[in-house]
Amino acid sequence: MKRHLSRALAVLACIAAAVGVLTRPTTVSAQSKAKAENVPEIPITSVPDFFKLPPDMYFGEGIGIATNSKGHVFVYTRSGDTRVLEFDQNGNYVKEIGQGLYGLEFAHTIRVDKDDNISAVDEGTNMVIKFSPDGTKVLMILGRRPEPVVGAFDSTLAAAPAEKYRFGRPTDVTWDAQGNIFVSDGYVNSRVVKYDKSGRFVKSVGTRGSAPSQLNTPHSITSDARGNIYVGDRGNARVQVFDNDLILRAIYDNVGNPWAVCVSPPPNEFLFVSNSYPDSSPAAARDTTGEVYKMELNGKIIGKFGRAGKKLGEFSSIHEIDCRNPDQLFVAEISAWRAQKILLNQKPAPTTAGRQ
Repeated sequence: MKRHLSRALAVLACIAAAVGVLTRPTTVSAQSKAKAENVPEIPITSVPDFFKLPPDMYFGEGIGIATNSKGHVFVYTRSGDTRVLEFDQNGNYVKEIGQGLYGLEFAHTIRVDKDDNISAVDEGTNMVIKFSPDGTKVLMILGRRPEPVVGAFDSTLAAAPAEKYRFGRPTDVTWDAQGNIFVSDGYVNSRVVKYDKSGRFVKSVGTRGSAPSQLNTPHSITSDARGNIYVGDRGNARVQVFDNDLILRAIYDNVGNPWAVCVSPPPNEFLFVSNSYPDSSPAAARDTTGEVYKMELNGKIIGKFGRAGKKLGEFSSIHEIDCRNPDQLFVAEISAWRAQKILLNQKPAPTTAGRQ
């Protein structure tokens, strides 16, 4: 009897651990209204029906999105399964990448480096997986998937001492011009980790807290041409800017809680920050969140666009932004279960509804 009871308890523990992988930490601050006021509106239009999925396939939660140098778009989506889907420059479906891979369990973000290698950051397996440009080979793995018996990290508790090569629910990845790798390690460890191009640990910065250089759910990370690192410190409602040695250089705290950050490449470098409408869809936040800010790298706000909602040109929980072309963005949204192609500085086409 005791043996059967022990087995039953072990099964329940495994189920609880599996469910725990999908939970969010409770320590993240509520989404807040941006401090910036009187910000000019940037006209945009959303391209309707851009992504053309096969008849038997649908997007799940829109978690990650990125483009390569050919204009192909990679959408990292999760529903019953975590999937990496590739589309061509016209939105036509090409193929799925990494189907059934052990490291793809609970998607978070996807990025493409200067050599068109594709990196998927998986929150559920604590891994960053680098694919070849065609998606057929795994070139590098950072992190390690926990053994099933260990279960998920409980991110409501204080984190254990951070390890060099293990993550606690990582959120994003970026690179500098030399190929050094920067990972936002995210829900548990609240840090940024730097590795060299071969994956050797260099250093890290950050512990959970609200002081400068501390982090509370670093949810998104990007870099500029000089190797400066921009961290979407979501729980602290700020973007922290570090130099290439992870020394703090600036804090931008006037654009709400940054769910997604992106810096466009030279010669037109801009920082895009999403003060996303939360995925829990709280009514109180509908009128004060959902917008995306376009900024100079020094923090000066140029303008903003979008609002909370599920119509075209509205945004419901932007989780990642691709800004390879600063006038043509791609965004992935969680609770709308979609991705949009957004054209900036273009007024929406006039509607003919109601005309005789």
